[in-house]
Amino acid sequence: MLISAQGETERKVTMATQNPGFQAITESCDECGRDTPHEVSVQIRTESQKRENAEFSREPYRVTECQVCGDTSSQRMNNA
Repeated sequence: MLISAQGETERKVTMATQNPGFQAITESCDECGRDTPHEVSVQIRTESQKRENAEFSREPYRVTECQVCGDTSSQRMNNA
């Protein structure tokens, strides 16, 4: 597992894909119009622009990137 900071407002967690036994995750891609391999990650994003509330406004997002066309999409995981 790789954890890397992406600025102050985002943190990305991904699984390393160099493992020889790794099987790609396939999902439907709207741009390609078919199921294609995708890189899937979870990003913790800070939603508040106010500095004093930033630590309380972090939410997990599921982010997918098509490995064929590069199209990305994100979805907030706990939409309450």
